Amino acid sequence: MKIILVGASGTIGKAVVADLGERHDIIQAGRNGKDLAIDVTDPASIRSALSSVGEFDALVSATGAVHFGAFEEMDAEKYEIGIRNKLMGQVNLVLIGRDYITDNGSFTLTTGILSHDPIRYGSSAAMVNGAVDSFARSAAIEMPRGLRINTVSPGVITEALPNYAPYFRGFEPVPAAKAARAYAKSVEGLQTGQVYAVQ
Repeated sequence: MKIILVGASGTIGKAVVADLGERHDIIQAGRNGKDLAIDVTDPASIRSALSSVGEFDALVSATGAVHFGAFEEMDAEKYEIGIRNKLMGQVNLVLIGRDYITDNGSFTLTTGILSHDPIRYGSSAAMVNGAVDSFARSAAIEMPRGLRINTVSPGVITEALPNYAPYFRGFEPVPAAKAARAYAKSVEGLQTGQVYAVQ
């Protein structure tokens, strides 16, 4: 398969490349992508990037920025970061990607554990993760041409603990390679409308 991986240079993205790259042609994409430059906050950038690739069989998004901060300090502008990037960035990858993906292709988006197990400072991430999961479940029942869509919802990634450990006390960390297997399940399997929780 020809797979576009957005966020290929991130911790999860690298693990997905290592897993799926053994069996498929991976186009590594991101803001400064190795193969393809794409800015998920800009629909014109998404369309330009995808049109330059032409047809592809799967799109995996392992990207998405949100603002972490105390609820009492949060305002609309801070919530908008996650809405523009992790939520609408991934939604637009699907909306625009429909025009280029092959029949029976798949989209795999990234959410996270905070949608159902929130932490202090994580209200924006929780909100956006829940919205992306709900979008995928709903879009799955209307996807044309046999297209599939799922999300992967990992816990805190082991390799990211140096940055996030203080916020995830008591959480069981998940190795990036374990999370990558959920992306492989989504891409290479037949299920749709699933949230693959990796904990």
